[in-house]
Amino acid sequence: MNLKIITIAFSFLLTIVSCRNTSKEEVKEIVHKETAINYENKGHELVYNLVQKVGDYRHLRLKRDVVYTYTYTTSDGKADISTEKYIFDGELSYGEYKQHQRTLPQLEGKMEQGYGGKDYWLKIDGNLVNDTTALKRVKFSRPTNFYWFTMFQKLLDPGLNYEYLGEKEVNNKAFDIVKVSFESKNDKPTDIYQLYINKETGLVDQFLFTVADFGVIEEPLLMKVNYEKVDGFLIPSTRKYKKSTWDAVVTDAPWIKVNWSNIKFDNKLKRSEFIN
Repeated sequence: MNLKIITIAFSFLLTIVSCRNTSKEEVKEIVHKETAINYENKGHELVYNLVQKVGDYRHLRLKRDVVYTYTYTTSDGKADISTEKYIFDGELSYGEYKQHQRTLPQLEGKMEQGYGGKDYWLKIDGNLVNDTTALKRVKFSRPTNFYWFTMFQKLLDPGLNYEYLGEKEVNNKAFDIVKVSFESKNDKPTDIYQLYINKETGLVDQFLFTVADFGVIEEPLLMKVNYEKVDGFLIPSTRKYKKSTWDAVVTDAPWIKVNWSNIKFDNKLKRSEFIN
């Protein structure tokens, strides 16, 4: 195992302490002057460096919450447009849909979805919907939307496996390829991510992924991303994806497009807003 000692500069400590409404307890929890990182392999080291570049989960928790506009447009022109709200501690998730042409389109009216830490819930025009099929979709979309927003930070979660697959050149750019997989419970299929980390920038330009819950296992999807800087984070806010091979070869089919806009952190959201 590679052992690397990461020394956090005093100026970084001052930045953390000066964060608005940050308690001494949070500073003690989040900031360590000297932290030992045991890399499993080169793939793990590349992912760690990526996360430090975009902003890790400890910094994200200091922001407490986020609100943004989520726009998802399929190749046939149908779209979901929602206001997404998350509290990072506990991974609470809420979405108010201005338009939901692809998520539960059979339910007419203003749709709200939420997860408050224990239960998932669904409302149409302020009225609770208890349909089990509809709630199953909520149980997928709430954690999935949260995960996509925090994906790079969560690449350092426990229970992940890293495998360095080598180098590859794409469109005259050199990439390190890292496979990230999840430990399986009861031998159930789990998602796989194959990251293309740009050797010059240290950022992921594109990645292959599977969606085990929807049976997308054998052939992956290819996601391409562009970043914007928000409050010190590099957010992959412009995204598009479609079917691919494991060699990242895609067809001429149209892209499915996803955009996150009006991203604002630290909105003083209350946990009660996420509970039915």
